[in-house]
Amino acid sequence: MPRLHEWCPALRETLPHVRLGASPTPVRPLPGLGEGPAEVWLKDEGAFGDGGWGGNKVRKLEWLIPEARRRRRRTVLTFGGLGTNWGLATALYAREHGLGAALALVDQPVDDHVRAQLARLRESGAALHLTRTKARTALALPWLLARHSGGGRPPLVLPAGGSSPVGVLGYVEAALELAAQVEAGELPEPGCVVVPVGTGGTAAGLLLGLGLAGLPTRVVGVVVNDQLRLDRRTVLRLAGRCADLLARRGAPRPPAIPPERLLLRREWLGPGYGHPLPAAASARDEAAERAGLALDPVYTAKAMAGLLAMDRAGALGPGPALFLDTNGPR
Repeated sequence: MPRLHEWCPALRETLPHVRLGASPTPVRPLPGLGEGPAEVWLKDEGAFGDGGWGGNKVRKLEWLIPEARRRRRRTVLTFGGLGTNWGLATALYAREHGLGAALALVDQPVDDHVRAQLARLRESGAALHLTRTKARTALALPWLLARHSGGGRPPLVLPAGGSSPVGVLGYVEAALELAAQVEAGELPEPGCVVVPVGTGGTAAGLLLGLGLAGLPTRVVGVVVNDQLRLDRRTVLRLAGRCADLLARRGAPRPPAIPPERLLLRREWLGPGYGHPLPAAASARDEAAERAGLALDPVYTAKAMAGLLAMDRAGALGPGPALFLDTNGPR
């Protein structure tokens, strides 16, 4: 059951989709990683996407780009930090599919990673607006909508990270894909999936998709963003809104999600979004040396720091722990 349209063929007519990446993304054990009791596995989402760009952002854009075209919009408007992977993926894939992109960027700590990413953003063809803070972005929104309207239609506003009910479909489908890999014997059924939580959409989609697939796997989210409300209620509500969307578009009503299937941990956020964390730097080095992983400092290195610490404490629970590497640039 690897594809959402295969799970419910009626959705082919009501939920348009465009293929941007190759799936399934590979899974493999990480035997040299971690010092605790958990058997650690990897699902490499960085391998998803064409043209050298992958990660969790592209899965969401497979549903959001056709939604913009369905609604006859010429431009998409979205938000992120100065080093936003989401904004860059949106700009590149929107351009590829005939859409303009406008990005409102808020400040974050600037290091070599952010400087390189900002250079890519400037080369992407997107219209960049340095709005500096959330408050200034909110005040600028009416002007941004007017500035980027075309053909009498405003741009389609995409929330940060693509974490809308439509964007969440990308990780509903990823969870169905994971269940198919378990059924095929490519990996054991995970007791938990560990994932960074920057806007909540990836975790929400996994929760809903694992429920559809009948897997009791828990989602353990390591929160890496202090600029948004990211608690259990918020993520469950987003998953519920995606379930409502599926039902409205003709799918069977998904089962209710038991709240205990979601665990959110904030201990590896550090001073805030994009701020360095010594434990994340150590986890990044360990993952590179022992497992050949290239983690980013903002999201996946903090999530790996959380996984390693929870494993040492025996806090990941029974069964293998699957690390979802959502890092995009290759």
